[in-house]
Order: sequence, then structure tokens, then C-alpha cells
Amino acid sequence: MQLSVTGKQIDVGDALRDHIETTLDAAVSKYFDKAIEGSVVLARLAHLFRADISVHLGRNMLLQGHAEAGDPYAAFDAACERITKRLRRYKRRLRDHRKVTRPEGEALVASQYILAGNEGDEEITDEGSPVIVAEMATDIDTVTVGEAVMRMDLADVPAVLFRNSAHGGLNMVYRRSDGNVGWIDPEGAVGRPAAAPRQRAKSHSH
Repeated sequence: MQLSVTGKQIDVGDALRDHIETTLDAAVSKYFDKAIEGSVVLARLAHLFRADISVHLGRNMLLQGHAEAGDPYAAFDAACERITKRLRRYKRRLRDHRKVTRPEGEALVASQYILAGNEGDEEITDEGSPVIVAEMATDIDTVTVGEAVMRMDLADVPAVLFRNSAHGGLNMVYRRSDGNVGWIDPEGAVGRPAAAPRQRAKSHSH
């Protein structure tokens, strides 16, 4: 795995760099031995240090975690422990994922936009269009609901949009405020009969 280690307002010495490279490589390869690349960013935040870890396990399979502590070693170790717990939780699915070769053409190409956030107490109106900060291409993969939840957890993101492999329609899983995972499966999704009987709200604890 190719790994880059950088620092923001902090000088990453050889000893810390060696510790990060050795520890992270051992943690990831124990559960997923074909990771593509990874990065670790250490930053000084007032009286604390923050470590952000990002590892590309495969196509559209991202592993992320962060932590803050009083020194950079402790911050990295805490962040590494968090991603290790996620890898341990999904080790069987990750092992099965490596064995599956998906046919090409199953991903839906889409545009992903980052919109400028609203700051301060100013009133938000409906006039005008939102300001686009960045635009990038992204793929919406065809996966099962379980794999979508796994990808959301591994990447530590609040939601994942995907095509449900059961019927080809667009679905979403998301992290609810109560700690459970919500699953949105629209009526009449592509490939899914509109009259198909099902529950309107689905969620499961995680």
C-alpha cells in the first residue's frame, strides 16, 4: 500500500513517520491485504493534535477515521484503533468482497457537487441558486443494502446513495440521530414495481 504522511503546522519526524507507516500497514493488511493507497494528515489544533486517516481499499471502497489527543502519537493511535475496529467488524464481508468480481457497466456515473454553507444568522431565502464550491464525477455502485451500510461505516460518512442489486433502483442508507441506520427505498424505483407491497419506513440498529 502506498502511504503518504503529511503535517499541518507540525513537523512529522522520521520516528513518527515510521511508527505511522508500520502501524497502519499492519492494521490494514491484517484484514484487507490489497489496499491501493492511504494517507495520514496530522494537524495542530490549539492545544490538541488531530490525526485523519484515509485508505482506499478498492474501487469506491474508502476507509476513514480521525481522532484528537494531546500529542500526535496518541492522536494517530486512537484514529488507527477506530478504523481497526471497523475492519474487524466487517472482516468476513471484506474477505468475501475480494472474491467477488462484478461485471463492468453496473455503476451509474453521476455528478457530485459541494455547495457553499450558510454562515451567521442571516435569513435563508429561496432567491437565486446555491453557490457551487466544487464539482466532481462519482460512481453510484450496484450493491446490496448490507454492503451499502458497510461502505458507509468504513468511510465514516452520514449517508450512501446506491443502486439496489435486488431491483436496480436508487436507494439510500443514512445514519439516524438515534444511532440506528435508516434505509430509503422509493416506490416505483427503476426495476421495481410501484405496487410491490413493503413497509414504508425501514431502519435497523447498528
